[in-house]
Amino acid sequence: MNKVLLIENYLDELYKNPKCELKYNKDYELLISIMLSARTTDKKVNEVTSVLYKKYNTLEKLKDASLEDIKSIIKPLGNYNKKSIYIKEIARILVDNYNSTIPLNRKVLESLNGIGRKTVNVFMAELNIEPSMAVDTHVFRVSKRLGLSNKEDNVLKVEERLKKVFKKKDWSKRHLQLVLFGRYNCKSLTPNCNDCKLKEVCNYYKNK
Repeated sequence: MNKVLLIENYLDELYKNPKCELKYNKDYELLISIMLSARTTDKKVNEVTSVLYKKYNTLEKLKDASLEDIKSIIKPLGNYNKKSIYIKEIARILVDNYNSTIPLNRKVLESLNGIGRKTVNVFMAELNIEPSMAVDTHVFRVSKRLGLSNKEDNVLKVEERLKKVFKKKDWSKRHLQLVLFGRYNCKSLTPNCNDCKLKEVCNYYKNK
């Protein structure tokens, strides 16, 4: 069995129907939650957004919210000063320029405060707008350990390589599977190598 097929089969075995772990009810909530998840965990994001989205349940309310109040709500996430400004600016632009709707245009989305390529990729994939391969810290780490990308590759190069490795129709699913695999199996400091069925194709395990 070739390496890619082995990896795909194991990911399907572990996470047959992978789900995004961020909690949201509206598309703008998803976008903001993805932005907030940078350098923190989905669990922590869900804890603060359960308060934030309940208190400010429309884009208009977020736009007009007190910056200091938003800061106090999302403070557990870290980098809350910048992220609070991003929230208000995203809400303002969507309300003032796009009639409180999210334009499904990659360039427009990436122009929003705090929103980059990875965030847009996750957003597009989660809402089934287009197949996307988002590369977060987990995908970045796992792809290199499994030899799906080279050691010196940057985030964009990893994305390009993964898009060549996996079928386009599976990009969104594979992204989520790799995220969950990196989060719960192939962890940064304590990967569960002993029980992993990918040991034979894992560079990390071979060099361990």
